[in-house]
Amino acid sequence: MRRLPGFALSFLLLLFTSSTFSALAQTPQASAEDTVAAMQDTVATGGANIAGDIANGQALFSSNCAACHGIDRKLAGPALAGVNQRHDQEWLINWIHDSPGMIASGDPAAIAIYEEYNQAAMPPFPQLTTQDIVDILAYVEAETQALQQPAAAGDGAAAAPQDKGISAISVIGLIVLAVLLFLIITVLNRTIGSLKRVILKNQGVEVAPEVTPKKDYLAGLKKLSRNKKFIAVSILVVLMIGAAFSWNIMWNVGVEQYYQPKQPIRFPHDIHAGAMEIDCQYCHGGAWKSKNASIPSLSTCMNCHNVVNGDGSDSPTASAEIAKIYKALDYDPATGEYGDNPQGVEWIRVHNLPDFAYFNHSQHVTVGEAAIREAKGLKADDPVCYACHGPVAEMEEIYQFSPLTMKWCVDCHRETEVIHAEHNEYYDKILAAHEQIKEGKITVADLGGIDCARCHY
Repeated sequence: MRRLPGFALSFLLLLFTSSTFSALAQTPQASAEDTVAAMQDTVATGGANIAGDIANGQALFSSNCAACHGIDRKLAGPALAGVNQRHDQEWLINWIHDSPGMIASGDPAAIAIYEEYNQAAMPPFPQLTTQDIVDILAYVEAETQALQQPAAAGDGAAAAPQDKGISAISVIGLIVLAVLLFLIITVLNRTIGSLKRVILKNQGVEVAPEVTPKKDYLAGLKKLSRNKKFIAVSILVVLMIGAAFSWNIMWNVGVEQYYQPKQPIRFPHDIHAGAMEIDCQYCHGGAWKSKNASIPSLSTCMNCHNVVNGDGSDSPTASAEIAKIYKALDYDPATGEYGDNPQGVEWIRVHNLPDFAYFNHSQHVTVGEAAIREAKGLKADDPVCYACHGPVAEMEEIYQFSPLTMKWCVDCHRETEVIHAEHNEYYDKILAAHEQIKEGKITVADLGGIDCARCHY
């Protein structure tokens, strides 16, 4: 008798896996084309009949309306789902073109909306054409019907089964079966070997017992432990590694890269600077005209949050965090009145340079903006702030992106080539004094950018 060949295990596993995945692949699936066609039929036949360009309407909605309106949730303005059923198209066109004018004319529906939202009037959009507004209304109607689609499907026949792919239970089951199959074949191989030896022994054939020689795995190490040269080299290597490790620890003392403290009020930059595209200067205007970037007062926050209170937000913590602003200002959102007991917010500083280090924001983001953009490879629509602070618009909470060490700053000054922007009097005067070095590129270091007094005073 012979042992089961080694390839038999692989063949059986392959056969089993192939048959299983074939069965899974035969599950009926709804195609993407069928789904899109069903949605298009719904938009075309249900709800209001609006002949507009939905794609153009979506683009116009995102750039003009999304800051204050959601389709299915209330923001600064009302939710727009069903707006084509609540008002006729001519009224909506006039309202979007000139809402203050309609309020002033005494239109009952316009005045009702104005009063419902604490007399905060929607800004007029005279730049939008009538067709632009129709396109926006067509997009809103399409989104409204998309929201109603699941409910409509539930009223008719049972929904088609969704393709969820291969479940985790199926994968785990395959692995367990494969392991069991391997164990069974291993046991069978050992049993066949034992039976073979018994048969040979019954036939009078002498069978030598299977003896596995013992291996001394430590023999090589014992031999090396008696080698004085090996011991000396080993000690030297350990000392060198220890010295390098200690140097690295000491070198990074005080380097707070990726430091991200928990602030008293959670401020998501990815929403404000990212989704809402609020310019950095709106909150940190000092960076463009002074040494410090400045932290905005809570009154700046209230420019928006006296209306936007977090109700209907996708974030479960939005309302609670905005409520902290109200509490600090002793503001009652129900009445819109301020109390007499405001309290300061103790923000935790993230970017903290030593007291002896001098850094001027305006000299970098205003005077050196063109040079920094070129050196750091920033996109045209990226704020120059990204050069040091990283992609702030993608950060849920701000953290220190760059090491901000002296070496990091000096390397940047040595490598950044000065770009002489027009009407830049700062560089006009300096470059006039450096005519003699025009043969090569002029770096920040050539202009004294690594002099000690530039940063230490």
